[in-house]
Amino acid sequence: MTSADNRLEDQPGLGTDATDAGSAQADGEAATRAPERRGRSEARARGTRGDADRGAAPSVIRARALTKRYGDVLAVDHLNLDVRPGEVFGLLGPNGAGKTTTILMLLGLSEPTDGRAEVAGFDPTRAPLEVKRRVGYLPDEVGFYGALTGRQNLRYTARLNRLDRRTTEDRITDLLAQVGLADVADRPVETYSRGMRQRLGLADALVKDPSVVILDEPTAAIDPAGVAEVLELIRSIARERGAAVLLSSHLLHQVQQVCDRVAIFVSGRIVAQGTMRRLAEQVATETLQIEVGLDGPADALEPALRAIPGVRDAVRDDHDPRVWRVTGARALQSRLAAELASRGVGVWHLRRVGDDLDEIYMRYFSREEAGNGRAA
Repeated sequence: MTSADNRLEDQPGLGTDATDAGSAQADGEAATRAPERRGRSEARARGTRGDADRGAAPSVIRARALTKRYGDVLAVDHLNLDVRPGEVFGLLGPNGAGKTTTILMLLGLSEPTDGRAEVAGFDPTRAPLEVKRRVGYLPDEVGFYGALTGRQNLRYTARLNRLDRRTTEDRITDLLAQVGLADVADRPVETYSRGMRQRLGLADALVKDPSVVILDEPTAAIDPAGVAEVLELIRSIARERGAAVLLSSHLLHQVQQVCDRVAIFVSGRIVAQGTMRRLAEQVATETLQIEVGLDGPADALEPALRAIPGVRDAVRDDHDPRVWRVTGARALQSRLAAELASRGVGVWHLRRVGDDLDEIYMRYFSREEAGNGRAA
């Protein structure tokens, strides 16, 4: 059996979950899906109201003390996780950190050693078909029938999931356009580049309009222009469709662009999770650095900066002489701009150093490595 055959047999949302369910389960599915549809409608209505509203919604992905061992190797260590409708949640960590193992347990493709999970109201270990029915999944390595066109592969997925052909034709056309494959939709997939196959995999994950979308390295092998389009599509999945999106990646910049909250994975453990602001605050020290952009002569700006109470140092940036890096007490952040304005200095840029995800991640990673007795 080829890798493509394995995909169609074993991957969530494809062959086994739709064909084995039976007509009796189909009759009861409307009642089962009713609460799920209400939750998604509420998430759509919330739109972009923010973290406070999303925090009030029930979790559609929930893990408690989820653990996976392979012999003596602890791949996932007592993971706790909540993902809510309408948000993009990022699992961030290097290759081998435990992200894919976590995803496989959430999908019911791997049984946890300890702990439990719930996805869309079902235990993946006890009801894997129910989970797969409601989850769209993009693995890190996608496979398709090469002799079929991109459109035919999506039709096949829709048919396996017993979706109405009349309604799915328009959805397939829209998805192919959204992932930038409209012009090649009727070409055999064997002529696609790896990046094009990755785009098709994203469309495949969305064919059944899932309430939960799990994406494992979704931008792998996609060119920079295509990455921007894919990230925008991921945002729309959460904002417009009201789906919960769990995104696994080691690409910090992309995670920062698209995710509402992030969990940092180090050696099988989540060492921190929350919004970027919250993560930055958790590793903040009493002394902080602020990057501030000012217009004016250096011989006037430096004394003005150093005269502000709480400022300990002020140094011009090596690459842009208009930018200064100011060191001082944490309380300085809330009043630096006002203090400069009172001295007649205009501020056109202000950023606390350390708020970028790469800076936050490296501080967490270094701290964990040091705690384990290894050089960071």
